[in-house]
Amino acid sequence: MTATIGVGLIGTGYMGKCHALAWNGVKAVFGDGPRPRLVHLAETDADFARQRADAFGFERATGDWRALIADPEVDVVSVTTPNAFHAEMAIAALKAGKHVWCEKPMAVSLRDAEAMAEAARASGRIAILGYNYIQNPLMRQIGEILDAGSIGIVNHVRLEMDEDFMADPEALFYWKSEASSGYGALDDFGVHPLSLLLQLFGPVTRVFAHLSKPYADRPTREGNRRAVETFDIASILFDIGEGISGVMALNRSAWGRKGRIALQIFGSKGSIVYDQERMNELQLFLADGDAATQGFRTILAGPQHAPYDRFIPAPGHGLGFNDLKLIECHELLRAIAGEPARVIDFEAGLGIERAVHAMARSQAEQAWVSL
Repeated sequence: MTATIGVGLIGTGYMGKCHALAWNGVKAVFGDGPRPRLVHLAETDADFARQRADAFGFERATGDWRALIADPEVDVVSVTTPNAFHAEMAIAALKAGKHVWCEKPMAVSLRDAEAMAEAARASGRIAILGYNYIQNPLMRQIGEILDAGSIGIVNHVRLEMDEDFMADPEALFYWKSEASSGYGALDDFGVHPLSLLLQLFGPVTRVFAHLSKPYADRPTREGNRRAVETFDIASILFDIGEGISGVMALNRSAWGRKGRIALQIFGSKGSIVYDQERMNELQLFLADGDAATQGFRTILAGPQHAPYDRFIPAPGHGLGFNDLKLIECHELLRAIAGEPARVIDFEAGLGIERAVHAMARSQAEQAWVSL
């Protein structure tokens, strides 16, 4: 394994900063693997790129993302731009022989997602997607509970993902309300619950969806109003494998919800409840023992839930969103080194994209769609 790995970062918004923090911290937290060398950063113009490079610790800056990809000292590229640019940038990086860490969703169109997966296969490089919620140590614990059969045979799963960043009907129109960004809540963040389903149970096999717009239009900076082109609410019925039914509800306009991914898993011997807004705890109910003292018990994240122990030696103190991103960065480096890694690569990610597009097709046809 090489002592260092050259990193390029395209985009420095919310997720770009998350990637930068992860690249800066992964060696200090985990201690193994190559030390990331922050080589090149790309933004929309050279001056802004230089400012962000200085802040994030990158050596070079450019206003041309293609120059970053052409840099021979860049080994892996983080793509954290708006959804519509993912495919072109990721494919270009893979063709240049770079590994890729691309934020979700994979792409706006299924054709682009398929092209990304094909580029990854042809390149032989590692290409993963930014599904960091699967990295939560308690999500791994849920998997272990399921594998052990502690709650018996799973028969039903319910998922909700709600945020309120689009709840205000008078909030200005911006790119997430444009059709060019995708379907809306379905692929903007509905892919995150799908990543949890994939990790815990495998891909969905059948879907029925209903999408809706709470607000028909939004004000623009120019003082006009523009029609909303995406769906901020989605309700989906789904099946997984044999005998597991599911419900998924998504809402980007849910006042009071900030980062909620509520997961309920019901089995023949018990239930599991988890909520991302309380990401350092889960609830477990086991249907054994005295009925008079049965009830959900709270399991707090602690050093016994690896890799929590790499961050904090004491239980109950809690990890955060950026810590999950750092764990994801470490898993990426393991994958690049040829080691087993907990990641959703472009091939698995394509399955998530196919599920999303099947849901959109179900909305259009008002019918069940099989995958």
